[in-house]
Amino acid sequence: MFSAIARIFRTPDLRRKIGFTLAIIAIYRFGAHVPAPFVNFPNVQSCIDQTSGTDGLLSLVNLFSGGALLQLSIFALGVMPYITATIITQLLRVVIPHFETLYKEGQSGQAKLTQYTRYLTIALALLQSTTLVTVARTGQLFGVTGIPECTQLLVNDVWWAQLLMIITMTAGTGLIMWFAELVTERGIGNGMSLLIFTSIAATFPAAMGAIWQARGFEIFLLVMAVGVLVVALVVFVEQSQRRIPVQYAKRMVGRRTYGGTNTYIPIKVNMAGVVPVIFASSLLYIPALIAQFNTPADGTLPPEWVTWISTYLTTGDHPLYMALYFLMIIGFTYFYVAITFNPVDVADNMKKYGGFIPGIRAGRPTAEYLDYVLTRITLPGSIYLGLIALIPLIALATVGANQNFPFGGASILIIVGVGLETVKQIDAQLQQRHYEGLLR
Repeated sequence: MFSAIARIFRTPDLRRKIGFTLAIIAIYRFGAHVPAPFVNFPNVQSCIDQTSGTDGLLSLVNLFSGGALLQLSIFALGVMPYITATIITQLLRVVIPHFETLYKEGQSGQAKLTQYTRYLTIALALLQSTTLVTVARTGQLFGVTGIPECTQLLVNDVWWAQLLMIITMTAGTGLIMWFAELVTERGIGNGMSLLIFTSIAATFPAAMGAIWQARGFEIFLLVMAVGVLVVALVVFVEQSQRRIPVQYAKRMVGRRTYGGTNTYIPIKVNMAGVVPVIFASSLLYIPALIAQFNTPADGTLPPEWVTWISTYLTTGDHPLYMALYFLMIIGFTYFYVAITFNPVDVADNMKKYGGFIPGIRAGRPTAEYLDYVLTRITLPGSIYLGLIALIPLIALATVGANQNFPFGGASILIIVGVGLETVKQIDAQLQQRHYEGLLR
């Protein structure tokens, strides 16, 4: 293992790529701590120290920004606008035929879709930065009352100061996109995935330190042991796949013979990735947001439906919240897999190039068989996603952790997935140069 790592740094090209990637990550983390204009930085830090952060969708955005959201930094929005824009672009392929046509055009169409994603990212960044500045100006960013520092987060709340903050945060999102593309082109791994990985990993020490201080060293060791088991489970499931064998018939073109090869279609157990968890978290935050806006500011009793939502659908430690969260993840997993994997298109492409599944006729029977396999394999994948997503909520109810508990939910899925993919890319480049990879 150590000799393989030494080979990485003895290879000039690979060493230069890893060094460039680490430099971009360092700049990204530095920007996450640079406050935006007109932010009362001492009050923000004091409020972070006195509260446990925020819940719901803002906690997810804060997690993906590496804590930059609550600090109101220039990179406060993090990569969340780009993630949202990417998901919207994928969903629009089902609704808008032009997007599906671009997707099938190959590299030129993919470049056009990427351009649309960039424009949508900037538009979403404008919307989200406006919302964030408005929430910070009203003093409801942390969702607490009675702490004067949390209501005075800005030193100047005139319109031009708010406009400058919005422009700065939007420009920060554009800069993050540029960083990610630079890493993809000149570094190692997928740039945006690595920046998300960095943001989530940056919250691990603080989260584990909070558990140590609140619950003691024994609970800390127990959490670490559970974390190792969860990571092993996630690695096992993320690498698991159903391989459907495919054979290609021989074809004579002139004097040459084409085809006659055997391959397979890999169908992963978790084809949806982390998207269903993001969908479910976002939708479950909507009732809490509605209840927050309908809570009287003068301290009078709120309506009964607001009280019911605040009791059952706001904090993640209630069984009803957990049950809804689990069921929504299962439903969104089937929904997203049905959008991203089209058995009819796969069957048509196989038929076009003379491919067939042994024992299955080409065309419609192949599409029906693929749909059957996909439906069967998505069930354990959706249950696995739901159980992993419930780990932070269970930790919230048992050991007093917050909803950004590091060993569960979206964080562990992204950490393990990006880590595995990056190691595979390094291994592949080592094999090209040394005929021996990082993994054995």
